[in-house]
Amino acid sequence: MDVMADILAAMRIGRPVAARTETHAPWGLRFTHITGAAFHVVLQGSCWLLPPSEDSATFEPVELAPGDVVLLGRGTAHAMASAPDVPLIDFAPTRDTPSAPFGQMSIPGAGARAVTLCGAYLLQRHRPHPLLTGLPDVLHLPARPGRDPGLHALTTLLGDELENRPPGSTAVTPTLVDALLVYMLRAWLRDASPADGWSAALADPVTARALAAIHEHPERTWTVGQLGAVAGLSRAAFARRFTALVGEPPLTYLTRWRMTTAARLLRDTDKPLAQLADAAGYGSAFAFAKAFRREYHMTPGHYRADARLTE
Repeated sequence: MDVMADILAAMRIGRPVAARTETHAPWGLRFTHITGAAFHVVLQGSCWLLPPSEDSATFEPVELAPGDVVLLGRGTAHAMASAPDVPLIDFAPTRDTPSAPFGQMSIPGAGARAVTLCGAYLLQRHRPHPLLTGLPDVLHLPARPGRDPGLHALTTLLGDELENRPPGSTAVTPTLVDALLVYMLRAWLRDASPADGWSAALADPVTARALAAIHEHPERTWTVGQLGAVAGLSRAAFARRFTALVGEPPLTYLTRWRMTTAARLLRDTDKPLAQLADAAGYGSAFAFAKAFRREYHMTPGHYRADARLTE
């Protein structure tokens, strides 16, 4: 069981949205209405990542070079510009066709040229997973020689697909953008402090075995002792270690993941409540509906209807 892949699949809503922007200095784009985790890839040239205004300076300006990648995992409002002091306009991409997965934007001018890929991963906002809530406001991954070769090979592929649009590009590009999120999270988890929780939880073989068991079989009536046996520790030692690294006790996380699994099935399938109850480890549709309402403050039916409308 790939725990990270399972978490991302459960948190994602629909496909990523993005636009290729070609700009000539002076230029400045403001991103204020972000529905998920925003990202930027500098394909050519250079630019700056800025707070959207002086009154909302939640982070320091960051100069970006070719190959740099930025992830704003909390959906932080921000701006991209050719220089820190240029006027900003709201970002407003257009799509080539109604079914095109990516938009295009161009800002003419006489100054230096920059090409970026700007986009967002649409994520479930209600009860987000702690892996994603632990992301920093701004994750900057500079293009350093020998560092993150897979990530930067991926950005090169993305740049080629978006610039040249070879046959099959509309099928390949969304897959590359999906992969980009995984590579960014890998880089963050690798460099994160052990105190940052999930970086240590996924790296720790004991906790990782328990997480894999929960994610593979959330429907089982797990006890702390059974999960400890899977992890290879006594009940008490396992409970302490899991809680310290994951940030919540094993059975609390089990309930969280059961509800996350159920929410995903409500969004993505038409399965009746009885089947969802089985998948989430509840003995009846009534017990499942009661637990779901306690966690999400709405009935499963209302959640399904709202999710379909949002998508």
